[in-house]
Amino acid sequence: MRILHLGLGGFARAHQAWYTDHAPDAEQWGIAAFSHRGTDLAARLAAREGRYTLITRAPDGDRSEVIESLVAAHPGSDHDVWLDYWRRPEPAVVTLTITEAGYVPGTSSDVPGTPSDAETLRADPRAPVATAAARLLAGLVARREAGHGPVAIVPCDNLPGNGELIERVLAELAEATGHSAAVRHAAYVSTMVDRITPYSTEDDPTAVVTEPYTEWVLAGDFPAGRPAWEEAGARFMADVTPYEDRKLRLLNGGHSLLAYAGPLRGHETVAEAVADPVCRAWLAQWWEEASRGLPDMELAAYRDALLERFANPRIRHTLAKIAENGHQKITTRVLPVLRAEREQGRLPEGAIRVLAAWLLRTPGASPADLGLADDVELASAVARQARELA
Repeated sequence: MRILHLGLGGFARAHQAWYTDHAPDAEQWGIAAFSHRGTDLAARLAAREGRYTLITRAPDGDRSEVIESLVAAHPGSDHDVWLDYWRRPEPAVVTLTITEAGYVPGTSSDVPGTPSDAETLRADPRAPVATAAARLLAGLVARREAGHGPVAIVPCDNLPGNGELIERVLAELAEATGHSAAVRHAAYVSTMVDRITPYSTEDDPTAVVTEPYTEWVLAGDFPAGRPAWEEAGARFMADVTPYEDRKLRLLNGGHSLLAYAGPLRGHETVAEAVADPVCRAWLAQWWEEASRGLPDMELAAYRDALLERFANPRIRHTLAKIAENGHQKITTRVLPVLRAEREQGRLPEGAIRVLAAWLLRTPGASPADLGLADDVELASAVARQARELA
């Protein structure tokens, strides 16, 4: 085992585990994965020695394969086991799929009257903690104390500059706990990840359903080595920013538009919504705005491919699931486009529609939650759009 993974779920098993399984040196690697919170899936996978079926679902049929790169699966509550892996010399890479909401420093407690992860780590860096950042920092402390070399931390969530972000989050937590040296005991790799992987409804609860398309772009150093992921199709670049901007704005931003506006027209899935001519016209308008400012990376072809992926009727990607944690997603996917358009004096109807639909589907939310309260013209346009959508 040379890879640790935090956030055991469908996407990680359709993406990072798939790339590792398809690397020519896969036998030299292996993934020990930990759930972020749940326990049931880890137990089911452990009973199968990590093996599971990946179902690639194309419009014209399925292709199934058994993935064997996952060699151990643990519940997140196994904190002593988590630390034990960090104390071994073998780990070289630590990957993360913890969702956008997971990138918090853990310096405050969500439960009144209980200690924060920062307080826990300050008192005892071996004690159980809850947040992803605290678990990573505890691991880094354990590795440094064991005298082993640095690892590469590779976040695989839809956030711009995710490598730099997790490093900042860890640095803040480390400063609050007196473990700043541990944060420097790692390299931080930024990534752009892409493979639509809805929650599986198969009879086999360990099976993962995914689409044929997959993409992985990485930038950063791997001080202890890595699998030959490039032989499986991954790309290593000096900068992932153009790729992540394209994906966040066009794919993820398009998903957010459909997730909030689609249900207003009675749709439950991405495929249903994109088959609706009205929703498709809204999507085209959003893409036109979101494409401005992006480098010319074959955007027309990329958008055509997205339409085909969204329209795949055999991938049941629910709008309700995409809509979760909407505040964080709107902030990274939509607001950069909106702000760029406003700086040019434009009122972008596509971006305004996403915000209006989000407000209609999120009780108690307001433009002020997104830092937009001072833009009176924009607030008026959002309110008008919300009335039209309602």
